[in-house]
Amino acid sequence: MAVRNLEKLFKPRRIALLGGCDRPDNLGRQCLRNILNGGFEGVVYPVSQECEAIHGIATYSDVSVLPKVPDLAIICGPAATVPTAVERCGEAGIVGVLILSGGFREAGERGRLIEQELNRVVARYPGMRVVGPNSLGIIRPALGLNASHAVAMPKAGHLAFISESRALCNSMMDWATERGIGFSTFIAPGNCIDVGWGDLIDYFGNDPETRAIILYVQTIDAARRFMSAARAFALTKPIVAYKAGRFAESAQAVASHTGAMVAEDAVYDAALQRCGIVRVPELDDVFDVAELLASQRLPKGARLAVVSNAGGPAIIAADALISRGGVLAELGEETVARLEEILPPVGSHRNPVDLLDSAPPERYEQVLPVLLADKNIDGLLVIFAIQSGSDATDTARVVAQVSSRSHIPVLAAWMGGEQVRRAVQVLNEAGLPTHPSPEQAVRAFMHLVSYARNLGSLYETPREIPVPIGLNRRNLRKRLQPLLSRGEGYLTENQAKSFLRAYQIPVCETCVATDEDEAVAVAERIGYPVVLKVLSPNILHKLDVGGVQLNLGDAAAVRAAYKGIVCESQARCTGASIKGVSVQKMVTAEYGLELILGAKKDPTFGAVIMVGMGGVATGVLRDRVVGLPPLNERHVRRMLESLRFWPLLNGYRGRPALHLDRLIEAIIRFSLLIADYPEIKEFDVNPLLVTVDGVTALDAAMV
Repeated sequence: MAVRNLEKLFKPRRIALLGGCDRPDNLGRQCLRNILNGGFEGVVYPVSQECEAIHGIATYSDVSVLPKVPDLAIICGPAATVPTAVERCGEAGIVGVLILSGGFREAGERGRLIEQELNRVVARYPGMRVVGPNSLGIIRPALGLNASHAVAMPKAGHLAFISESRALCNSMMDWATERGIGFSTFIAPGNCIDVGWGDLIDYFGNDPETRAIILYVQTIDAARRFMSAARAFALTKPIVAYKAGRFAESAQAVASHTGAMVAEDAVYDAALQRCGIVRVPELDDVFDVAELLASQRLPKGARLAVVSNAGGPAIIAADALISRGGVLAELGEETVARLEEILPPVGSHRNPVDLLDSAPPERYEQVLPVLLADKNIDGLLVIFAIQSGSDATDTARVVAQVSSRSHIPVLAAWMGGEQVRRAVQVLNEAGLPTHPSPEQAVRAFMHLVSYARNLGSLYETPREIPVPIGLNRRNLRKRLQPLLSRGEGYLTENQAKSFLRAYQIPVCETCVATDEDEAVAVAERIGYPVVLKVLSPNILHKLDVGGVQLNLGDAAAVRAAYKGIVCESQARCTGASIKGVSVQKMVTAEYGLELILGAKKDPTFGAVIMVGMGGVATGVLRDRVVGLPPLNERHVRRMLESLRFWPLLNGYRGRPALHLDRLIEAIIRFSLLIADYPEIKEFDVNPLLVTVDGVTALDAAMV
């Protein structure tokens, strides 16, 4: 339904307010007061059978007797009365409904049943659009519309704020008012029985009054709709998200390494990045970043130049930049030569550029154009610290004027309080977001960089890697489906590898032995040394139960290993069904790296793919990255580049580069496998050995 009829909610001319009375604590009365005080120029019809007037405005007994059909009905009555009220609105032809009432699924079983009834009522009126229940309301400052719990009306501006928390909206409005930040809309959509995150992003993405969208997210329903809407507008309208609950423990038990290592927050990170949303880790960054994204050009890279009238703050900025993965730009020789002509001989003429404490506004006016002309710079940070004889306001005017002609983003950090207040105002009025410290300015710049990179991954054409799919995926499903339907527990290594083999991911061939003699016969046939691993549908982590023996060089070693594995596994995993052992060639490589490639089913976003450091170090080093299928070459490369062991893949200190293209191909194929079998809960390939010649899956497990 997308934005259909949402104009009735966000640009109403006539409003009906249901559930109000003249008691001071009545929610409807409070909402009507807010509408009247906000300066709404439309018509408001209070509807109540309890009183004749509210705030001096005569009430109507029912929506059916109103003079004209309202665009929007605001419902404030007790939860039990809401389904009937919505029914009456539908019968009267009212299309927009805002439910401020609480007491639904968030209040327990009784509320959940009421919400189910409400859903049934709404479904009977296909064109009706409903925000809520349990909504803070809708605030549109430019229209003078405050249809909400909140008493304060924020300043009109160009940011749309969508919050899952009603209480946070009140605090954020107060905070924004103090900082002079304006909004096109403030909304807490509540339980989202109809209008959800995706609809709101669609609407504000098309809203000419909105230049950037801010999201406060705890959980996301309808994740595909959300991501589709965000991806559609990320290029033209920045979306900034603060995700709460970063360290909440998962309520679901997980079995595989992948399940244990991929936390909910990492999945949200991957999802937000995939659809071009900038995620900020600090709540106090959201306004700064949103305003910056809405008003500044995007950087082409992470190279930042810093200019300051004090050495200490410049060093702080450089430290903050490098610690966040930014680059201190290396100035061109022409730039350095020009700075040496302009600046006093003392101080730094390289990056960071020190203008000295005596720097007048004219010095900034001379230096800034020189830096902005340097093609080695992706962004410029101007720092001002209060010094004896310095002029904060006149310097701000110079910076504002010069930055207006810049082709790269310019950021300002004016350090101080009352003495720089007017200067900060000058910069903000010029559309140059200003930060109180170098660290905050650097954080904002790196968010710009992150946003630019996210957009690049959205619209960048993947590099061609020959991935000859050549798969009849329908026939494969017919052949492999019976393995998933056995319901025996975990799939054995052999069974899991059959899926990998079908998708042309190289595997280390594995044979099954059900007794000592068979294990020796297999070892003699494939050649020593070999590896033995316990074979059981009840044991996933074989190493943890003593179920793995490596580098076995002769028949005696194989017999001893077989006995030891069976006895140890039975002792440590009582009741497990031991089917025997798997036997495979011991694979080693002079130059190789063991990775883990895994997948899990996330309750919100569905299948997710994880790549990280594998082998026995998997759970210790915890160097991994998450992506959402389907994956292409650019997605996979970006994932790998974010890992700490990335340099090892490309050759490091004399080590040869590993076969990166084969690794990328294997991950793409694995993502196809996971997409084709949504019934797979978890899948581990650990280790996946990457060498100079290619990749090999040495072990695999599936849940």
